[in-house]
Amino acid sequence: MEGFRNLLLDPVLSKVVYIFAGISIITLVVRFLQWYLTNHIRTLDARYRARKVLSFAGYIAVFLLILGIFNERLSNLSAAFGIAGAGIAFALQEVIVSVAGWIALSFSNFYKPGDRVQLGGIKGDVIDIGVIRTTLMEVGEWVAADQYSGRIVRIANSFVFKEPVFNYSGDFPFLWDEIVIKVKHGSDRALAVKILYDAAHAVTDDYTKSAKETWPSLVRKYHILNTSMDPAVTLEVTDNWLAYTLRYVVDYAHRRSTRNELFTRIMDRVEQTEGRVAIASTTFQLVEMPALNVHVHNE
Repeated sequence: MEGFRNLLLDPVLSKVVYIFAGISIITLVVRFLQWYLTNHIRTLDARYRARKVLSFAGYIAVFLLILGIFNERLSNLSAAFGIAGAGIAFALQEVIVSVAGWIALSFSNFYKPGDRVQLGGIKGDVIDIGVIRTTLMEVGEWVAADQYSGRIVRIANSFVFKEPVFNYSGDFPFLWDEIVIKVKHGSDRALAVKILYDAAHAVTDDYTKSAKETWPSLVRKYHILNTSMDPAVTLEVTDNWLAYTLRYVVDYAHRRSTRNELFTRIMDRVEQTEGRVAIASTTFQLVEMPALNVHVHNE
């Protein structure tokens, strides 16, 4: 009993108890505030940022709590901390670089939650940026085009220093995309071009207008030349067909649906031309039979 009583009176143990109680209270307060804000903030982006700020504030509060409780012992532990810190830095260098990456992400414009990015060969939408890892909802892989695969991928923040970061929706949330239509030789070329332009204007004019409004801010921010946002059609002649390439601007999140709508409109218009414009294929067609001379000999 005497030993147990001395253990309870140990100042180090009492400080540990204070720390445990303080962390518990801070955790409860942070979680309550996060729950309250989640139910009262309607905007998804604002709600996410509020939760992150509260989490960061909780970490700071815990640090200050520990610092305050062990304040009188810190001067005696400085040498030990220096030696231990060198070993920890070597053993946890990847973690330290990831934390540095999180700091870089917090004060730069690499990407933010909601952006579509490609990190280390993995493409997806950013759903969370943690102190150590960035969480993506994967796009593509075995799923065609820009559709969710359903996998959640966590990537170390150290990637921002080691690998290229492709941002599909940062300062300019539009992409240039192309589709190729192969037309038979002998088709009405002027009509084919008109069909492509009509489909492009009907489907992508809203994207083109928004891109034109966004582009000047990009030009002011970066050393970049002006370029055309309007749809363009180019022709390439091959032995088998006339290949028309339609280039257009599209929102990064609607690339697949836009391609589908363009192809549907183009095919509908081609069918209405009654053969003036015909789609080519690699199917072989016998168009002419050489003359055959048959000689019959009577024995």
